Amino acid sequence: MDWFFEFTQSWFSELTGLVSQGSKRLFIGYMLSAAVIAIVWLIWQRQLSFTASFRWLFQRKKWWSSSNKSDYQMMFLNQPIMLLLSPLLLSKLALATSLFYTFSHWVSRPLWSADISIFWVSVIFTLCLFVVDDASRYYLHRFMHRSPVLWAFHRVHHTAECLTPFTVLRTHPVEGILFGFRSALVQGLLIGIFVFVFADRVTLISLLGGNLFISVLNLLGSNLRHSPVPISYGKTLEKWLISPAQHQIHHSQASQHWDKNFGAFIALWDRLGKTLAYGSNTQNLSYGLLGQKLEEHQLATLYWQPFKRCWRYLRHSKCNLLTSIKTTNATSESQ
Repeated sequence: MDWFFEFTQSWFSELTGLVSQGSKRLFIGYMLSAAVIAIVWLIWQRQLSFTASFRWLFQRKKWWSSSNKSDYQMMFLNQPIMLLLSPLLLSKLALATSLFYTFSHWVSRPLWSADISIFWVSVIFTLCLFVVDDASRYYLHRFMHRSPVLWAFHRVHHTAECLTPFTVLRTHPVEGILFGFRSALVQGLLIGIFVFVFADRVTLISLLGGNLFISVLNLLGSNLRHSPVPISYGKTLEKWLISPAQHQIHHSQASQHWDKNFGAFIALWDRLGKTLAYGSNTQNLSYGLLGQKLEEHQLATLYWQPFKRCWRYLRHSKCNLLTSIKTTNATSESQ
């Protein structure tokens, strides 16, 4: 029973950590700052009173629909699933250590002048980690939309019909594994390279326990990307940073919005990939997938249906491949 007690304790710790740790998107400080920004925006843009803004933002239908309940259930259940799978996942520390010793066999150290200060090494490291990590998020996210196999799992996130900050955790465990691998790979590579080059001068500049740049952007309302508040930064700034309105476009049912705004924080990747769409303070969007049924919010469907979709696609692809081979062989024989 000791293992069960320890597992339950870890599960509870993970759940509470979602709102108590500054490295998490749902940290209470980021949630409160997002609420303040939303209310100020509603007063300024919609000319609502403080009371009306508060009531609009926290009305029951925006937080307790069938879609929202599924968000909360998946947030609760994904934690123990990922805890069970975590021993099988790539560790960024293990990768960084392995790279460090591998590089040590190839190249003599030190590689960089000792004149560069700890401060500037830390600034460069923190910025590189933010930029490279963000770029990898964009390309994996885009690939999950383009690959039928991966879309089967990622579509779970897009079945959300009411967006709240908790929707960010409406993800299938398979997607969680892929993004966890991506994070460990990118961060492990960068840590290994920087520690090898700069040794003990490498330090992450953090704020509230997270990367400085991510924490600042979270304080400036990143949680509003999954919300009904369409805050646009204007075209000039939206060329560089993803606004709440831009990410809401990514969730839109409208066909002209499909496969747009894959970026997490930086909009540059969408510009380079020609997937950028600008937001608007007046946009009024419908979310979810066209033609989806109420059963899309049932846990059995959310967790099991992606495997069935994936299997059907792979079986269909295999049949098409075999048919193509047979046709090619028959054509060759007839010639």
